[in-house]
Order: sequence, then structure tokens, then C-alpha cells
Amino acid sequence: MVLGLSLPAFTLVHVIISLIGIAAGLVVMFGLLGSKPMPRLTTIFLAFTILTSATGFLFPFKELLPSHIIGIISLVLLAIACVALYGMKLAGVWRPVYIVTAMISLYFNVFVLVIQSFLKVPALAALAPAVAPAPPGGPVFAVVQGLVLVFFVVFTIGAWPRFKPMAVA
Repeated sequence: MVLGLSLPAFTLVHVIISLIGIAAGLVVMFGLLGSKPMPRLTTIFLAFTILTSATGFLFPFKELLPSHIIGIISLVLLAIACVALYGMKLAGVWRPVYIVTAMISLYFNVFVLVIQSFLKVPALAALAPAVAPAPPGGPVFAVVQGLVLVFFVVFTIGAWPRFKPMAVA
């Protein structure tokens, strides 16, 4: 049991939190490209992405795993993004700091989503079988993760010069 929930129920809550964070984050990402701050959706993105990383540490574990390292890095990046947005109001260098830290955090969530999809969706698992406890591998998995990375790099670089909000959260 985790937080009074069975492990499958807690896993479902964690997945729902993650998907809300990812969906909100993708909309926020496109908002950055159009220089639209979207304060409410940005708050949802940041809060649910923080919750995703934090709840990941509540799953039972015996040793530090790569997922924990990603969670720790993501929480640090999200803290910096929150300081840049809410504390420093995106002034000066804090605007690109926010863009980069928020988008890397979103990328990490999508990266994990791709891994979990290849582990849990039978059709994807057949394309890139995993040998427990290792994550999926092979050329199909590498290409998908590579495309996800390129997508985020291109959009982050594109948002850098375009996101110049008039009023900040």
C-alpha cells in the first residue's frame, strides 16, 4: 500500500498525474512558441510535473534506479523553473532559464512515457523487447527516443527567441 492505496491504484493515480502534466506541458510548449504565457495552464503543468516526480519516489524500491536519478534532476530543474517564473518574473536571463528548465523537465516525463509505453503496450513491446530489469532497447526504441529528443531540442530552441510575454504569471 502507498498512501492508503493498493499498488495498482497508486500506479494508476501516478500515471494520471503524469499524463495531465505532459498534456498541459505540451500545450504550454506551443504557447511558448506563440509567446502566450498561459499562467493557469503553466501552473497545472508545473504542479503536476512536480507531483509526477515526487510520487515516483513513493513506489517501493531497494536501490537507487535511473528513474530516481531522472526524478531528482527533474525536481531540481522544476524548482529552478518555478523560481524563474514566479520569483524572478522571467526578468532578464530568467526567461531562457525558465524555457530550458521547464522544457527539459517535460522532456524527461515524455522520455519516461516512451519507456513505459514500450514496456506496457504489447504492440510496442514486440518492436523493442526488454530483458528485465533493463529498459527496452533496439533500433525502433532508439529511433523513437531520438525523434522525441530532436522534437524537444527544436521546440526549445524555437521558443527561446519567441517567448517574450508582456505580462508574467
